[in-house]
Amino acid sequence: MKKELTDRQKEILEFINQFRNENGYPPTLREIARNFGMVSTFGVKRHLDALEKKGYLTVESNSSRAINVLDEESNSNIFRIDESYARIPIVGRVAAGVPISAIENIEGNLVIDPNLIKKGNESFALRVKGDSMINAGIFDGDLVIVSSQSEAINNDIVVAMIDNEATVKRFSNKRGKIQLLPENDNYKPIDINFSENFSIIGKVVGIMRWYN
Repeated sequence: MKKELTDRQKEILEFINQFRNENGYPPTLREIARNFGMVSTFGVKRHLDALEKKGYLTVESNSSRAINVLDEESNSNIFRIDESYARIPIVGRVAAGVPISAIENIEGNLVIDPNLIKKGNESFALRVKGDSMINAGIFDGDLVIVSSQSEAINNDIVVAMIDNEATVKRFSNKRGKIQLLPENDNYKPIDINFSENFSIIGKVVGIMRWYN
């Protein structure tokens, strides 16, 4: 039988479970600290160590999001994915504004309905930074679901690379003139010339958003 938890340990365990169910990946120490108004992550680490010793979770040292909550009876991961769902990686950020340097680190995983992605295509999620696509319903902080592909047709919303910088825009190709179009009148289209290192990373096929 596991040892009894303090009230704060129960709150932290519940927060970890809720965060992971909503986001598809566990929170970092800093996110836990912010939620509970803690100034430092040291206090969080102390509570996690206690929860680990009591057998409620495990914490791996090689990742900032390596908190695994354990099932009370089977001692297995309590966060399960039914076969009717798919898990895709969350890869850095992409700009919906001026292009920003691409960040390829994996922040975690997102659990989604497999109908959102094409079978046989690699898919991933990117967190949007900026407001240039707001008229298309894509807002700062949204997660866009991207199906990997190197080609696009007119009006596709794509994630594109321009000289090693990533951006999300609407694709336009009229008589060989390629433009990446914003969905916000405060931004200008990006004209693509073939001297630039330009490529399509994938097509945006969906978005996910959480309300505070």
